[in-house]
Amino acid sequence: MTNIPFHAEVSIPVGNITLKGELYIPPKVSAVILFSHGSGSSRLSKRNQMVAKYLQQKNFGTLLFDLLTEKEDQYYSNRFDIDLLTKRLAGATKWFERLPAAKDCRIGYFGASTGAASALKAAAYLPLISAIVLRGGRPDLAMNVLEKVEAPTLLIVGSLDYDVLQLNREAYRELNCEKKLEVIEGASHLFEESGMMEQVCEKADEWFEKYLHPVNVP
Repeated sequence: MTNIPFHAEVSIPVGNITLKGELYIPPKVSAVILFSHGSGSSRLSKRNQMVAKYLQQKNFGTLLFDLLTEKEDQYYSNRFDIDLLTKRLAGATKWFERLPAAKDCRIGYFGASTGAASALKAAAYLPLISAIVLRGGRPDLAMNVLEKVEAPTLLIVGSLDYDVLQLNREAYRELNCEKKLEVIEGASHLFEESGMMEQVCEKADEWFEKYLHPVNVP
């Protein structure tokens, strides 16, 4: 294993299309987080980029990628096609799993908005997923599979995001895995208020540290 981190744009073949991604692998990596973006977002999402950079500093690998091609994203309905987004996330996960750099790595998901639903749905059918963090997510869009999710799941919601907070509370009750609902006081849906995204980064890191790094594995 090299002492120099690997950081590059990657092309991810999923079915008959290719998705653009950004892969970061630190030296001596033991865990990698795959990001599942929300509607209308992409691998260039400033908020997810912020979380990724924070996690990279904590020695996590990250994979940010587009769930839709540029052409597909022109059709608004595709952004809410949870089954399609789930297939793309699962396909990217399997692609990553085949990489030499992924050997012995634990895998986590970070989902935002509608990307939270695709993360939960993919995890329900991929036992290799070891931890999930959702930011301002729509887990209610995956309600029919929540009881099948086994990966420890953290739901982060702003206290001012009233409707989404209620949906998260309902979904939280359906989860049978290790779980936690973290309500960040004074934060709205996009966590745009001062210091709120920093709290998201910290909460996400704490969860992934607990469930992904081998020193914390029983």
